[in-house]
Amino acid sequence: MVKGLISVAWADGQICDDENEVIQALLEAFSATPSEIVEVHQYAKTRRTLDDVPVSELSYDDRRVLLQHAVLLTHVDGVHHEDEKALLEGLCTKLRIPELEARGIIEVAERRAATLPKD
Repeated sequence: MVKGLISVAWADGQICDDENEVIQALLEAFSATPSEIVEVHQYAKTRRTLDDVPVSELSYDDRRVLLQHAVLLTHVDGVHHEDEKALLEGLCTKLRIPELEARGIIEVAERRAATLPKD
């Protein structure tokens, strides 16, 4: 799931410090081992796209959680770029989440993102 988020973080052409912090926090929340953390940080050094999202490794529920986290990640730097919005649409297609359901997930996640503290 975290590798999928790295693709989202790269949507605007860079991974900012706030996005790195979110990725690190998720690695900790998922109890990643030190070697997994190194692997993910190495993976994040190269620009990633939706083609790199490992959909086959994600369950039905994981795909929805990935979408929720992706929405939050696109808001963490305080700027929601058009590239990020387009990427979220493509992510929904890639994850095979029906449009109506995806819209609901995105709306809820955007409301949550609006409550995030701003630097």
